[in-house]
Parts: sequence; C-alpha cells; structure tokens
Amino acid sequence: MEVLSLAHLAFFVPAAVLVAATPGANNMLSLVNGIRVGTGRTLLSLFGRMAAFALLLAGVSLGLGTLFETSALIFGVVKWAGVAYLAWMAIGMIRRGSLGLVEAQPAAPRSTARMAQHEFLVAIGNPKAILLFTAFLPQFVLSGADFAAQLWALGLVYLTIEFTVASLYAATGARMGRIVTTPGRETLAARISGAILLAMAGLLATARRSS
Repeated sequence: MEVLSLAHLAFFVPAAVLVAATPGANNMLSLVNGIRVGTGRTLLSLFGRMAAFALLLAGVSLGLGTLFETSALIFGVVKWAGVAYLAWMAIGMIRRGSLGLVEAQPAAPRSTARMAQHEFLVAIGNPKAILLFTAFLPQFVLSGADFAAQLWALGLVYLTIEFTVASLYAATGARMGRIVTTPGRETLAARISGAILLAMAGLLATARRSS
C-alpha cells in the first residue's frame, strides 16, 4: 500500500498551504530577516526552522505529542518560553531603532548561524507549531495505515510547503529592505519590525491546547 496517494495529497496540500501561508511568528521573522539581510541568507536561516519542525515531528511520531495535548504544565512552559524569547527580540529592535542596514557598524550580530538559531528557537517554542504536529497533521493520517510512516510522509510534504511559503516572505522582506536607505527609514523599519514580532508574541500568548 502506498503511503500517500494523489487523491490524499490533493486533499492535504491545499489545507497545508493555507496553514503555512498564515502570518505567524516564524513567517514574520523571515520577513524581518529578509528586510535585514536579503533573500539568500534568510533562506539558509530557514533550516533552523526546518530542524525544529523535524524534531517536533519526530516527537509526535514517537508518541510524545500526547504529552503536549494532556499536560497543561509542559504546554505552558513551552508556550511562555517562546513568547518571552520573541518579545525579547522585538523589544530589542524597538529600543535600538536599527536593523543594521544603514549604519557602518551593525547594531546586532546578523550571522546566518545566529539567524538560523533564532528561527529554531522561535519555532520550537511556538505553541501553534506544536498544535500543527499534534492536532493538524494527524487528522490526515488514514485509518488502518502505519501511523508513523504516514505522519512522516505528510510532515515532509508540509515542510516543503512551509519552506516555499517562508521563501516568499523572505523575498517580500528583501524587496521592502531595498527602500530602507536612510537612517530615518531604518529606524521606522526597525520599530515596525519589532512591533510585528511583539504582536506575534501576543498572539502566541493566547494559544490554547487542543481539547
């Protein structure tokens, strides 16, 4: 029996695209990184997000997803750690008023490895990402099929879609970054970027476990 049929994919892919395209903490981070460093390095940083999602997928395939669904404490710890980290990044941008685009000395480290680390930490602490793998993907596993095999197949398809959508956010950010050519515009861009991430932190704070 094939793991995924074309009919199954035709049902899953549109829903996955809709979920991946919805503005969220990681997509907004890719947009901001695109503004700061352009498309190329932002795409490389996305492997941090992919690594976090792969870990979550592995955990769910091993049955650990039940812990997040049933334990309010574990879910809460992960959730508030993610909210705090995202808020810390946002407040830093707002206070500095700089993205390191115009100044001769960048205001903060912007290495690709550091950006990938940010993507990883935001993704692993994103309760909506946890719900994605514990509640959304399992809905599409066919009854009577190998749960782990189908979950991994669906997960890999989703990761491909997620990477593609995130690339579009990065490219959009890069285009926006080309107009940030003066210190005044950079300050405005930094504060808007920080406000976006802070808003995403607020939205994550409202996330609830699936019932």
